[in-house]
Amino acid sequence: MKYKMIAMDMDGTLLTTDKQVSQRSKEVLKKATDAGIKLVVCTGRIFTSAWIFADLIGTEAPIIASNGAYIREKDRDEVVYMKALLKEQINKVVKIVKKHGFYPHLFSSDTIFTEKVIFTAKLYDKQNQSLPKDKQVKIVITDDLEKVIEENHEIILKVVIVSEMDEIESLSKLRNEISKELDVSIMASAANNIEIMSKGISKGNAVKILGDIYGISSEETICIGDNENDISMIEYAGLGVAMANASDVLKTVANYVTDTNDNDGVAKAIEKFALKNEE
Repeated sequence: MKYKMIAMDMDGTLLTTDKQVSQRSKEVLKKATDAGIKLVVCTGRIFTSAWIFADLIGTEAPIIASNGAYIREKDRDEVVYMKALLKEQINKVVKIVKKHGFYPHLFSSDTIFTEKVIFTAKLYDKQNQSLPKDKQVKIVITDDLEKVIEENHEIILKVVIVSEMDEIESLSKLRNEISKELDVSIMASAANNIEIMSKGISKGNAVKILGDIYGISSEETICIGDNENDISMIEYAGLGVAMANASDVLKTVANYVTDTNDNDGVAKAIEKFALKNEE
């Protein structure tokens, strides 16, 4: 099988633990690009942040951000697909989250709205320090989320809640309540977070959207990931690859388990399956 498109998660997959793309990965990804393979960044990250890494690896394909709620061309201001949460859904999620004692983060394509800068926002804030202003993720601290939702609900793509590791049980109870009360998509990109998007949103659906645009079938697609929010695209792909550091459930649904993110697992999988006939 000649693979024509490779969709890759970022954190825990292409990125090392210290959030870098290794030299070997860059070299292998360039070989894949030169071979005519479309490389797609497919991440839970906000678009502005995802763009940095897409530019670093030299892909020209549209970027899938916010777990598939937002697909946009990398090099021009053209949205391929977008599905925001409904205002009523956002308000209800925020109410439930606060009742459980957590701080919600509301994500658009380039901005995080929150009452308090905690884990999620801090990661972006740290990244911002080394970026030019036009490439930074905007972080808006507010004491009036109701007003933020009223004025920005049409662009809110997801709500993210992050807990301390000793609060995971409480986070699980929160997730259960949201799933009972609202008809939305809920998934995790780490053991201590949940992410709420509009119903039907998933990375797998987003990869299919791009495949349909390019005329590339699922059988011609490789998807690589490490966590729960990658399951849908792993199941969609003709070849679903799990990282060695992936969650057990992802490994179960994958066709192949490659090496870890700190040991060039993505590069090794691409060499093995996509570039084996290109030498």
